Amino acid sequence: MQYRELHPWHVNVTAAQRIQQRLRHHIQVGAYVRDIRSIAGADIAVAPATSTTYAGVVVLDYATLAVVERKSIVSTTDFPYIPGLLSFREAPALLQVFAQLDSTPDVVVFDGQGMAHPRGLGIASHMGLLLDVPAIGCAKSRLTGHYEEPPPTRGAHTPLYGGNGKVLGAVLRTKDRTKPVFVSVGHKMELSQALDSSVALSSWLPYPRAHATRRSVCWDYAPSAWSRCVRVSAPR
Repeated sequence: MQYRELHPWHVNVTAAQRIQQRLRHHIQVGAYVRDIRSIAGADIAVAPATSTTYAGVVVLDYATLAVVERKSIVSTTDFPYIPGLLSFREAPALLQVFAQLDSTPDVVVFDGQGMAHPRGLGIASHMGLLLDVPAIGCAKSRLTGHYEEPPPTRGAHTPLYGGNGKVLGAVLRTKDRTKPVFVSVGHKMELSQALDSSVALSSWLPYPRAHATRRSVCWDYAPSAWSRCVRVSAPR
């Protein structure tokens, strides 16, 4: 799978923020995919107190949930952890993994924000642009905006609003009486599509869980525990 080189990666914080401000204007929102045949999940972990990163991507058949392919790498990062600049820390390693894929997924789900981001370009939007694929951001916590708590039942959701009243995404219960996740469009998607995919997958899609160790990344499939397509078990 190919990706685009849109900017350098070895930049300081100010330059990274400027890149985000520039790229956000290229995000496309709409129903660019109608028939989802395959869906990929991507995530990464950085080993505590080191620069070692463990990145993994799995592609599943959307109808049968059969694994089409999975790839992973161990890499390094020199960009610090800074809220709002996650993609500059994680995207280079993820791009190396996507480059190994033989197939191109119809949709990719990222453990992070899409447009629900202070500068409108979370990791799902950033990676969606780089890969030129429909992308969804599904995050565990809010980075920006305000909302009302959704009802406690699976599928319930409320809008996530920005300071100007614009809808940035949605706060979604993927299971009854669980903490909600924050869903937003990454690229080439509609929010309703992102929500439908998240609800449909939440209770029965096995997620590939990448167990990050110093020497390897191995995959462990845990049924009916999906909160993102991929989760890396090492601390973030």
